Amino acid sequence: MEQNYLTITDHRTGKTYQVKIENDTINAMDLRQIKVKDDDFGMMTYDPGFKNTASCKSNITYIDGDKGILRYRGYPIEQVAEKINYLKTAYLIINGELPTTAEMERWTWNVTHHTMIHENIKKFIEGFRYDAHPMGIFISTVAALSTFYPDSLDIMNPESRLLQSYRLIGKVPTIAAAAYRHSKGLPYVYPDNDLSY
Repeated sequence: MEQNYLTITDHRTGKTYQVKIENDTINAMDLRQIKVKDDDFGMMTYDPGFKNTASCKSNITYIDGDKGILRYRGYPIEQVAEKINYLKTAYLIINGELPTTAEMERWTWNVTHHTMIHENIKKFIEGFRYDAHPMGIFISTVAALSTFYPDSLDIMNPESRLLQSYRLIGKVPTIAAAAYRHSKGLPYVYPDNDLSY
């Protein structure tokens, strides 16, 4: 028998089960095979607050809350926050490594050419009450972007996904500023692509 299995004996039935261990975790769905009767739903886990539950595998982030560790693509969050700007961080998260100078120039050009928002998005924002919370305006507006860009629904196309990344990274600061200014009763200001994030 391979050593990367957990053996579980259900003393209710006397049956023994093997559950595969991968990266020091077991797949909770593998517990469904443990049943008292054949027509039972199967064993489930209960973990209030998800204190010991991994919701997904990620090559992007690593978190160990007990030790205070947060890494993006292997880089400690302290280093990312202190030394890497917004656009480089976005590039790192999407591409898995920091950009070269040439890659960063292309990336910056592509993102900054998507900072403007459609005039109808401005009208959408203006439809919110003057005292609406800026975060509610922001979240709703980001959610509505797909209605302004129907080509964004082609999620199986890598070029389309990259275009949507440029759009989101470029438009999110513009939308955040517009939502804030709307909540303060101030006029919308067009983005200045010569400024940094």
